[in-house]
Amino acid sequence: MRRVGWMLVATLAAAFVASDATAQQAAPAAKSSGPSPAASNGAELYASKTCVACHGKDAKTPILPEYPKLAGQSEAYMVQQIRDIKSGARSNGNTAAMKGVMHLVNDDEIKALAAYLSSLK
Repeated sequence: MRRVGWMLVATLAAAFVASDATAQQAAPAAKSSGPSPAASNGAELYASKTCVACHGKDAKTPILPEYPKLAGQSEAYMVQQIRDIKSGARSNGNTAAMKGVMHLVNDDEIKALAAYLSSLK
């Protein structure tokens, strides 16, 4: 029961931050062939895309012990895991909170996040 409570808190926190970020955005930007300006800064993305809510400000102190520490993980591994969660290919108890915020990141942003997180020690 305690785990379900924490999962609910994490999901609600992520949903709240996501809805707030969405509400603050202006009209959708025009599509471009290159990466979005935000994708060039993984640290900014990590803070603005709700990652900090569950994985911690330093990407080393998640709110639950079973959530992964992201700092220093392999870039390619993280890209694949995020894509799998977003597509539904990976679906287990710990992906429920992630699934709720995956609409916030595009492919360029996923790559920028993974590059940033892999650079942390």
